[in-house]
Amino acid sequence: MNQAARDDRGLWKKALITVPAIVIAGSVMGVVSNSGFDNGWYAALQKPAFQPPGWVFGVMWTTLYTMLGIALAAILNEPESKQRKLALSLFAAQLTLNFAWSPVFFGFGMIDLALVLIIVMLLLAVATANLFRQIRPVAGWLMLPYLLWLCIATALNYETGRLNPGADAAPLGITGGR
Repeated sequence: MNQAARDDRGLWKKALITVPAIVIAGSVMGVVSNSGFDNGWYAALQKPAFQPPGWVFGVMWTTLYTMLGIALAAILNEPESKQRKLALSLFAAQLTLNFAWSPVFFGFGMIDLALVLIIVMLLLAVATANLFRQIRPVAGWLMLPYLLWLCIATALNYETGRLNPGADAAPLGITGGR
């Protein structure tokens, strides 16, 4: 398969914007929603046996947001097309849900609603990664660790609800809370 030479001169300039923007926005959402073990409501909950130590989350999210920023820059560096526009729209949708998850889960204590958000986020992220892969394969592959982490986060979200009936501020009956 013959491809025209790819012009990556603008990729890293774009990444110098997309990476910090995503890392900072994600970090701000975590701080604003009081996410993590310093949150009194969350600290009191029973945790799943497979939950990683608290420090892992900061390292993972910083790494994953960095990879997402590079993937986004790679797609932004590609010529405009309908497929690229759809991929960017899906990326924006899943990232919006990503940023909304912490306030819903940690800020409002809505475990079931957070589970719905993360499942939709995961589906959108899979569709995004697939389109990214079609447009620029490395961009799709850069999203793979994020997809795997979202699977773990989904399981943690579900198990947290299951292990803590009555802890959900607005139960939907998904994890067994009342």
